[in-house]
Amino acid sequence: IDNQLRGRSGRQGDPGESKFYISLEDDLMRLFGSERLINMFNTMGVPENQEIEHKMLSNAIETAQKKIESNNFGIRKNLLEYDQVMNEQREVIYAERLQVLNGENMRDVIMKMLNDIVEGAVDMSIGDEQSADKWNFKELNELILPIIPLKPLELNDEIRHMKKDELKHALKERATKFYEAKEAEFPDAEQIREIERVVLLKVIDNKWMAHLDDMDALREGIGLQAYGQRDPVVEYKMQGYEMYEAMMASIQEETVRILFHIRVEQKVE
Repeated sequence: IDNQLRGRSGRQGDPGESKFYISLEDDLMRLFGSERLINMFNTMGVPENQEIEHKMLSNAIETAQKKIESNNFGIRKNLLEYDQVMNEQREVIYAERLQVLNGENMRDVIMKMLNDIVEGAVDMSIGDEQSADKWNFKELNELILPIIPLKPLELNDEIRHMKKDELKHALKERATKFYEAKEAEFPDAEQIREIERVVLLKVIDNKWMAHLDDMDALREGIGLQAYGQRDPVVEYKMQGYEMYEAMMASIQEETVRILFHIRVEQKVE
């Protein structure tokens, strides 16, 4: 800090030496200085506004400055670690937004979202080693049908002999055919491509803004983790990643749900 002030003065063309003054009542001395030294000078009864020069005092000020600069460095380092988490998330989101804004064809992205939703719903409701007669069709329908309006799943002769991977494949095929039927409702293929871009951009923006608010709230309260002998930065990274994953899943679900429920209406003039 002293060198910054000297450099600023030098650039302004001020000649000569530099000399700094600090009050014994300054926060720097009060919080980081030697209390014994300050009490000693107070006991000496030095008149108010009297300049005091002493090697012990100069050393005490230098030590206090080192302590506060070390403290500030720790604060800045902590802030950078917190910001790095958000920067990594921001880069992914902005890259996806840029694709949309550049007018790229987003059909492959939508189809990947559709497949991911099916995969996630099946994995969440059905165990790897379970036979078809033990599958939880109620939970599976509750996870998929509000997003992809397929025919409700139930145990029948077709499904009875399926394995989990075969069920995933069958559901993906049904969902793809349903989406192709939705595309066919539009007289011009470019119309649905434009709708995909508009919907995806709107959903990303809404979810990202909500995520930023959630991350701010997490950051404000994460310091309490230190009371439980946990590193707040590590906890922030872990919880922030979980929230980010939840946001990305929410973007997929909301985008696909809106696209599957879009209706084409012809204007009669």
